Amino acid sequence: MGSFSIWHWLIVLVIVILVFGTKKLKNIGGDLGGAVKGFKDGMKDGGSAPESKPEAASQVANATAAPEKTTIDVEAKQKS
Repeated sequence: MGSFSIWHWLIVLVIVILVFGTKKLKNIGGDLGGAVKGFKDGMKDGGSAPESKPEAASQVANATAAPEKTTIDVEAKQKS
């Protein structure tokens, strides 16, 4: 009950290819690669995050300065 041999991994690989197909596996690989690249780029640009915070604060200030909407009474007069 040790580690799997190369034959076990080849059988698993064949089953995965049969279940998902090569096109779907290619798409999954591309998505995973894009996610890893995005994560690495995000880690490199870690210093630029504080520059975007003032923009978010101004958006919140603008949202709170908007006039309040009037509410409509849902319970209208009952018919007699």
